[in-house]
Amino acid sequence: MKKIWFLMFLVMISFTSLLSPPAYAHSNNSEGFSVIEVNEKNLDYELKLDLTELGHSINKETDAKQLIDSKTVQQYINTHISLYADGVKVVGNVKKTDVEMIKDRPFAVINLSYMMEHKSKKLTVEYNMFLDDSDPSHANFATVKMDGKQQEKILTYESREFEIGEVSVVQNIKQFLLLGLEHIFTGYDHILFVISLLFGAKTIKNILSLITAFTIAHSITLVLATLEIVQLPGRFVESAIALSIIYVALINIFDKDAKHHPWLAFGFGLIHGFGFAGILSEMRLDGNHLATSLLSFNIGIELGQLLIVSLVFPIILWMKKLTLKPIKFVIPGTSVAILAFGFVWFIQRAF
Repeated sequence: MKKIWFLMFLVMISFTSLLSPPAYAHSNNSEGFSVIEVNEKNLDYELKLDLTELGHSINKETDAKQLIDSKTVQQYINTHISLYADGVKVVGNVKKTDVEMIKDRPFAVINLSYMMEHKSKKLTVEYNMFLDDSDPSHANFATVKMDGKQQEKILTYESREFEIGEVSVVQNIKQFLLLGLEHIFTGYDHILFVISLLFGAKTIKNILSLITAFTIAHSITLVLATLEIVQLPGRFVESAIALSIIYVALINIFDKDAKHHPWLAFGFGLIHGFGFAGILSEMRLDGNHLATSLLSFNIGIELGQLLIVSLVFPIILWMKKLTLKPIKFVIPGTSVAILAFGFVWFIQRAF
């Protein structure tokens, strides 16, 4: 029996390695960050884009050791980012390019300047970077500063345009709630960890205690990391998240009767919270909307997490009650697959 499990493990490792992309490969889920500062007659735009994804879009090899060709980037940006001052289009100029590591990934840093003839009453930005070319799942997290005020905007395939001005509390809550939902549903490592916890839950009360402990823990570190009170290296956090998946999966494989305890969910939840905070840390949230942004983002994560638990846990309970022999191998087999993913992620992130 042990030989069978060992062979299954080797097969899953090999299979997962073939399916999993390299650490910096085209992932169809890239991120970008914008810092826009409006002065009297000019707008300064600091744009940060995933370097590998940018290379795919401009059909040019890029890496962290070389600067970006400003002429090539200039042409691409001017056809994919449009600024309108009182309805008149203003063309930006690339002033500087650089490369920066964000969460252990190389990002192109592009500084643009937009000059206007007079101070405008209305500024509109249309953002189409990557969305129609290489990555429809791309999201850019923009911070805008104007007249001593600050606002945040999340640019996606469905929401590409925004007017620079004051954002209402309702709009702020909505966009960060959706960001939290998107973050949990695209965070496959977090999803697999939660599912692994469900495999070791025996009762409804047990799963409630596990999810509550996990929620409290990651909420604490989410706030601490976003406020920059406590910060950990991105590579360490991502590697530790992979290890948490490996650890719980191993328990599920070799101790079928194990009951996961809340302290386990709480301990690993602290690490996962730092992972959730990665995006918010780069957005430089404004103090006026900080509380509502954090709360909305966290609620979005919890709603997504609750939906996952509501869908998966009843299926797990149903399978555990079945007496058919093939069904009895589903949960252990799935745990082996989760272990394989955790192992591949750890190798990619740690080395």
